[in-house]
Amino acid sequence: MSKPDKPTDHYFSATTETPSKPKTFTFQFNGRNLEVLTDRGVFSYGALDKGTKVLLEHVPSPADGPVLDLGCGAGAIALALATHGTTVFAVDTNLRALELTKQNAMNNGLGNVKALSPNEVPDDQRFATIWSNPPIRIGKEALHDMLNQWLPRLLPEGEAWLVVQKNLGADSLHTWLQTMGYSVERVASRKGFRVLRITHARAG
Repeated sequence: MSKPDKPTDHYFSATTETPSKPKTFTFQFNGRNLEVLTDRGVFSYGALDKGTKVLLEHVPSPADGPVLDLGCGAGAIALALATHGTTVFAVDTNLRALELTKQNAMNNGLGNVKALSPNEVPDDQRFATIWSNPPIRIGKEALHDMLNQWLPRLLPEGEAWLVVQKNLGADSLHTWLQTMGYSVERVASRKGFRVLRITHARAG
């Protein structure tokens, strides 16, 4: 018996040579059933990722204003954000992920999703809310660089919500964010994941 195919590259690669094998799943959020087309070589293939599920169970409605799904994968978080009617920037380096997110937004009738690579987002774009299941496996240095690029784009009263697996460095990330001058609150700890709320630190 032959062994199942395995991906030949990472979901955080810009391009993928992993053979396409689409799968679809559905999940419910904000009173809507959302259908997500996924593919191999893209994060959360074939099912809603456990961390994303924990995040969506604990985030409040996003603030008014543009919002960001950082590391959107096939777009599950972007679709959830879009149900609130605000403009959603879904950002990923993986080109297959961006195509899936565009397709999923169209299939779900959510025309307020913009699926973009990082360099396609205007430099002066700011966000009221960021939701992210960040790509921890890119390594600590690359993760820190990514967060240093996007968290400063929060509006003064904005907030970011991250879900991070406990055994992949959630607590050390919490500490690092504080050393970078952010106010960080652990909102939930469930099923091996931490949900962190990040805001700009207030003087005094």
